Amino acid sequence: MAILESPMTTEVSIIIPCYNEWATITLLLDALHVQTYPLDAMEVVIADGGSTDGTRAVIDSWGTDHPDLKITLVPNLKKIIPAALNTAINASSGEIIIRLDAHSHPQSDYVERSVKALSAGRGQNVGGVWDIQPGRDHWIARGIAAAAGHPIGVGDALYRYADQASEVDTVPFGAFYRSLLDQIGLFDETLLTNEDYEFNTRIRKQGGKVWLDPQIRSVYYARGNLKDLARQYWRYGYWKRQMLRRYPDTLRWRQALPPLFVLWLILLMVLGLFLRPALWTLAGVLVIYLLFLFAAGVQLALRHKQAAHILGVPLAIATMHFAWGSGFLWGVLRPQKQNNG
Repeated sequence: MAILESPMTTEVSIIIPCYNEWATITLLLDALHVQTYPLDAMEVVIADGGSTDGTRAVIDSWGTDHPDLKITLVPNLKKIIPAALNTAINASSGEIIIRLDAHSHPQSDYVERSVKALSAGRGQNVGGVWDIQPGRDHWIARGIAAAAGHPIGVGDALYRYADQASEVDTVPFGAFYRSLLDQIGLFDETLLTNEDYEFNTRIRKQGGKVWLDPQIRSVYYARGNLKDLARQYWRYGYWKRQMLRRYPDTLRWRQALPPLFVLWLILLMVLGLFLRPALWTLAGVLVIYLLFLFAAGVQLALRHKQAAHILGVPLAIATMHFAWGSGFLWGVLRPQKQNNG
């Protein structure tokens, strides 16, 4: 009778795209070093996009102090996230691949739970829920973090707030068997953002499942100010539109509402130049919208005992909606930029 390999002895490769992360990379490496999964069955492959802040030296120093965890540092010559992932995959050797980000902080049983979910056949790609934390110690940063986990802000993106395991359209980071790549290929390097969603789309289109397990948890640090938040969500919206050119049937209601809302407001403003009722309609829509946002702010202020959420949460949600919607609409008008490396 064949002896079945224990999930706790399966070789795991943790791949990490990295650029100028000296302030957080040791937090991630420390978190990996205390994983409940055996260190001798893990390797960490970091694809660095040419950091200029001393990140590489920090990684080398940490590796010297912790020789029991194998770390490989490889250059990401194209300096984009999907290329970093592919470079790290090609430099890795584990049967299971787990993606993490350089600013993430996985729970101590993150690797173990990911491997067990895969070995149990829950899905072809499995992931968990983000514990969203403020990116700065400031009232607006705390409002952004709260908004990033509220359904009004992120719709049905369950990986931000779910408490029940389920099949989903996408997961953050993710864990999968290397053999999956023989079926669907590597990450798409023509997408500068949304490469993970596109990867999961290919899984689902070939009959596979993407599985979310809320017990697989990692800390996610939200943007620390509204300017950075707007840039992030504008980029999300723009590249989502580019992905939808290939997969139009993957559009979800949470993704369609922001651009439709922004477009509706623009049309009402234009019509208002000629028709006064359009201005009254615009005013009514905005009042109702603001009431919903402030209701969310009050709800989270009471839940977190943070009075500043009454203002911070509406500002954050509005920034997310308008930036994402505007980026998506700009993606409709402008063809995809080609990456020349």
